Amino acid sequence: MISAEPYPRDLLGYGGRPPHPRWPNDAKIAVSIVLNYEEGGEYSVLHGDPHSEYVLTDLGAVPPLQGLRDLNVESMFEYGSRVGFWEIMRLFRERGVDATIYGVGMALERNPDAAAEIAASGLEVACHGQRWIDYQQVPEEVERADIARNIEVITRMIGRRPLGWYTGRPGPNTRRLVVEAGGFLYDSDAYNDDLPYWTKVDGRAHLIVPYSLDNNDSRLPRGADFSTGDDFFTYCRDAFDWLYRQGAEGRPRMMSIGLHARIIGRPGRIGALARLLDHIQTHDGVWLCDRSSIARHWIARHPAHSVGQTQV
Repeated sequence: MISAEPYPRDLLGYGGRPPHPRWPNDAKIAVSIVLNYEEGGEYSVLHGDPHSEYVLTDLGAVPPLQGLRDLNVESMFEYGSRVGFWEIMRLFRERGVDATIYGVGMALERNPDAAAEIAASGLEVACHGQRWIDYQQVPEEVERADIARNIEVITRMIGRRPLGWYTGRPGPNTRRLVVEAGGFLYDSDAYNDDLPYWTKVDGRAHLIVPYSLDNNDSRLPRGADFSTGDDFFTYCRDAFDWLYRQGAEGRPRMMSIGLHARIIGRPGRIGALARLLDHIQTHDGVWLCDRSSIARHWIARHPAHSVGQTQV
């Protein structure tokens, strides 16, 4: 028996009648590449946490060490900030890629050189939480303070106020607190569509620009379902080709590609990213853009009052 109480999930979305996005220059597809900058903001007893980090490392999903440092995990994260980040940023610069950085506040604070490089690049920096931790059971007042701190750190170190939000490991209060903080065009803590959509949070219209964990290098660390860079390239290429074909047939959508400096930045993997960029950039009618540009376009062409909204 289905309860008569309001159901908090939206299983319908646009259904068989998605709006035509009317991307700039009649692009067949909007491609959003995201680099997650997290190294130095993960779980660690050095940061006052009760245990070490345990996900997205080349050790696979390891049990967290309670009350102890995991030196292997720490070292793998350090590769991202010391080497992988710089390799990816060089590749972006060489290819003229407009991307979004998901910036963890504490991670940026611990690497002013990386923050300066991002600031000079002109790339969008969206908030990725003050910490790269699971906010599921973090007290509301602590998460509220972390949101404010993340905004302050990015504004100060990058020189531009962040307009987007993505926690990645959100809690039940996250979206409401983000909307409460104000000043954001969108958040991306959703994986449920290939187009942006509006929702309501405490009676206020709020835009979601969905992200992707399938077109994502997080599937590469040991124990995941991608073994090599070729796996990553093939999957993302196939996703791009399908969406590009849909766009050519009059049903344009968007594609998100998620990257991590400590993962795709490794020598055995970054070539796959280069090949993927080659593939994307040889196609006409591709809008390769940051996420705030997608949000601004959607707000202008598909304002909240023009489409249905879901109460969250």
